[in-house]
Amino acid sequence: MAKPFSLAFLIAISTLFTVSAESIDFLYNGFNGSNLNLQGATVIKPSGALKLTNRSHNAIGHAFYPTPFPFLNSTSHNKVVSFSTYFVFAIIPLGNNRGGYGFGFSLSPSMGFPGGQGDHYLGVFNSSNDGQESNHIFMVEFDTVNGHNEGKDDDGNHIGININGMRSVASKPASYYVNGTSNMEEVKLQSGEPIQAWIDYDGVNETVKITVSPIHVPKSSRPLMSEQIKLSSVLKEKMYAGFSASTGEKASSHYILGWSFGLNGPAPALNLSQLPIPPPENQTSAGKAKLKKALIATFSSLIFLALAVWVFLALYKRVRHFEVLEDWELDCPHRFRYKDLYIATRGFKDNELIGVGGFGTVYKGVIPTNGVEIAVKKISKNSLQGVREFVAEIESLGRLRHKNLVNLQGWCKNKNDLLLVYDYVPNGSLDSLLYRPKSNNNVVLTWEQRFNIVKGVAAGLLYLHEEWEQVVVHRDIKSSNILIDGDMNSRLGDFGLARLYDHGKNSHTTNVVGTIGYLAPELSRTGKASTGSDVFAYGVLLLEVATGRPPVIYSEDHGHVAALGDWVVECFQRGRILDAVDPKLTRCGYVVEEAVLVLGLGLVCSHPRPESRPGMREVMRYLNGDEAFGIEEALGSVGSRRVDEITSKFLEVFSTGTTSSRASYRHSSSIGQISTSSFEDGR
Repeated sequence: MAKPFSLAFLIAISTLFTVSAESIDFLYNGFNGSNLNLQGATVIKPSGALKLTNRSHNAIGHAFYPTPFPFLNSTSHNKVVSFSTYFVFAIIPLGNNRGGYGFGFSLSPSMGFPGGQGDHYLGVFNSSNDGQESNHIFMVEFDTVNGHNEGKDDDGNHIGININGMRSVASKPASYYVNGTSNMEEVKLQSGEPIQAWIDYDGVNETVKITVSPIHVPKSSRPLMSEQIKLSSVLKEKMYAGFSASTGEKASSHYILGWSFGLNGPAPALNLSQLPIPPPENQTSAGKAKLKKALIATFSSLIFLALAVWVFLALYKRVRHFEVLEDWELDCPHRFRYKDLYIATRGFKDNELIGVGGFGTVYKGVIPTNGVEIAVKKISKNSLQGVREFVAEIESLGRLRHKNLVNLQGWCKNKNDLLLVYDYVPNGSLDSLLYRPKSNNNVVLTWEQRFNIVKGVAAGLLYLHEEWEQVVVHRDIKSSNILIDGDMNSRLGDFGLARLYDHGKNSHTTNVVGTIGYLAPELSRTGKASTGSDVFAYGVLLLEVATGRPPVIYSEDHGHVAALGDWVVECFQRGRILDAVDPKLTRCGYVVEEAVLVLGLGLVCSHPRPESRPGMREVMRYLNGDEAFGIEEALGSVGSRRVDEITSKFLEVFSTGTTSSRASYRHSSSIGQISTSSFEDGR
């Protein structure tokens, strides 16, 4: 079956991206309208400057060109082709303090660095994978703080070439040769002024050359660094180009103002007159202090006293209308003002409402200062934990960064209301696309889109279970918590029930929470959620996506409510597994092998016995085709026992007395489906 061109391909065609037999290049004079993949980074409107991090502490930002480049020579696989990149950046520290920690340009196998730490690691590596050859990362760091693995920090203003880790194979202080002479001038990386940088790799001679200069100084004919680096042992066949920056105890705003890249040819020249300038940032209150001193010196004591009384009364009236800040709120980064969110959502009007859940309502908003679209969730008052415990959870989950997770931008507390701010995901939830497509287009999800969606959810779960610094058990995997972005990629959201614990330890949760139909059978006995119970829910989701049916269905054959997995098993036992595929897909076609794989994996992942379920890394190998999956071998030994076990465990969830909440059911004669309700018994 011929597959349509992907949306990413059409977007790439619309950018300044040219392909020929000899060269590949792109050019950004500012980033308004760019199609970069941003994680924690933002494009400032209307200037078009790309901000990797702001000056908050412990922040990480990534920006990648979304299309990988073929770096290996097609005629000689043991060499890397020549490439060149040219960009202009600016680093602005916090006030008169020393900032940190710089940024890096990198070539990596993927758009993102799961588990990347901040401060000295620049959001790319961490203490576990630093220096490992399996990273396959080439990075040029523009470092403003020395002291990696030295137990102390001091001033740093150097440029380094790094292979697979933070230890530079070569480095030099940031400077440039004046007019091609041997005289050198220092370039202060965190001066706040725009700085030019060129990175050129000669594939024939396997040489990396790096040149920097202030914005008003042309590129020197003599590079700052020229090092023999054999990249063929580092780079893979396809690599992504991008930037990463981080802050820690020290903080700076890191900006990229323009960027060009060339493969098998020079990077196109930037038009410096068209580049944006970093927006002004508040430095200190020194100006106000000087004004106050001038007033004191100018006016008599009587006039000053009258003015002070008037100011006090005016401020007192204004403060009464805004939230009172607690100590913990002043220490947390990414805090939004309630007034800004109120304006962004147009006063939380009903026509901005985009979702209602068990934990609150979700509104669409637009931040007026930069035009960024956001989703704002107002947490219901009766679902709040103790404030400090909930804040600790937000601080942990707020550091999760993965392309298949909904990004938590920040939060706000106004009196007793807690508001969470997320990236806005335009295509809504997966369940709405499966069961309630918009009336104006009535588009059916294609098989290619569905297969890409379940692969994305699997990648996000693998990150949560194994690749982040702690184990994250989501506890509420379901189609309504899978959001679909503009490129039809899946992003797992709603971490209201999630729990974290250290690798190698066991989860201590003992309360049954989640959504009927997705609950693993062992939860009714032990109440202990685990990565295995997440895998069970993911298996149900696989069946749901492939069949187009909800996890709890009304069986026309047997005349009673049944689990979706029971029905799929019966199709398998009759030798008609493809009868389970969503009938709507027969009109647009589907890949039979992939459909059988998804259905088989769904049954194995939702196996009643936890020990029989695979881990998410094994699931990813099956979905990526790295390992063959035999449905007969996986399910043949199960026989009819699986139907009996699923049915008994499923009914046990409803009959058990361990939960105080009740589930409601409603049969729809029009579509023959059962709607289920979420229930929870503590968090």
